[in-house]
Amino acid sequence: MKIISFEDIKNMKLEPSLCYEWVSDMIADKGKTQLPPKTHMTLPGNIFCNVMPSMIEASMGIIGGVKVVTRYPERKPSLDSKILLFDGDSGEFLALMDGNWITAMRTGAVAAHSVMHLAKAGFKTLGLIGLGNVTRSTMIVLASLCSDRKLTVKLLRYKDQAESFMERFKDFDNLDFVIVDTVRECIQGSEVVISGATYFENDIAEDEWFDEGVLVVPVHTRGFTNCDLFFDKVFADDTGHVDHFGNFSKFKYYAEVSDVVNGRAEGRTNDKERILAYNIGVSIHDINYAALIYQLMSEDKEVFGSLADAEMKEPSEKFWI
Repeated sequence: MKIISFEDIKNMKLEPSLCYEWVSDMIADKGKTQLPPKTHMTLPGNIFCNVMPSMIEASMGIIGGVKVVTRYPERKPSLDSKILLFDGDSGEFLALMDGNWITAMRTGAVAAHSVMHLAKAGFKTLGLIGLGNVTRSTMIVLASLCSDRKLTVKLLRYKDQAESFMERFKDFDNLDFVIVDTVRECIQGSEVVISGATYFENDIAEDEWFDEGVLVVPVHTRGFTNCDLFFDKVFADDTGHVDHFGNFSKFKYYAEVSDVVNGRAEGRTNDKERILAYNIGVSIHDINYAALIYQLMSEDKEVFGSLADAEMKEPSEKFWI
């Protein structure tokens, strides 16, 4: 079993357009996957552990995996994840992989997918709340997809993160940044609002701050439950991950994004609809990324041969106790 590190994956320098292509394919093929709801465990102090299994059909055959992601607020970074990948046909365990690059890039690509499919056509103004890795990955993918237009991006000030964010994207000619000091300034006038903040204790915005036609993408689902009650449409990547939400039965209209892209449900139908997209973060994307990365690495014999093999020997006899 190979051990694949964060640096191994990062050094592959996978293009944002490829990351978007991978999530687009998996969203369209969601019906071919097995995706149980994640197991969510909590500890005091806003600590959590999510265990996320799934199986997919890949070019390598049936591939299964489990991602474990933890959040410890005092840890830097607070989020960490690992992925265990196995061959669904043979049961062979293929790799134990760092999940941090995969998690950040697939999450950003999925958020970008929601924007490209559910925002108003020709959107030009975005408001960003929470400027960590996931919001950066979302912006990297969106900037590459919207290279034909100039985007005005409002950044909600928090410590020095807005300035750091602008520095990261200083070479992107199609992005103009504005730093704002309040949530209201960030939301009002924005055609797309993306929140990458991992925790809000309560909702953060008043109903009247959301313009007609706005798309809101709360990546970690926090802070926007008031929108559940008056937005025209709500979409999610998987019903089993949201049907326990307190307002689920009160959504005016609900569908999975997979059904939208496959023509089984309507998406945005006009420029006045307020739309909420809950990208819960489902492990089929992690396992798909992991499988494709594993396959690409295996084709590079020099790189693949340098990866460590884990010393994990299974029992060789049926009765071993």
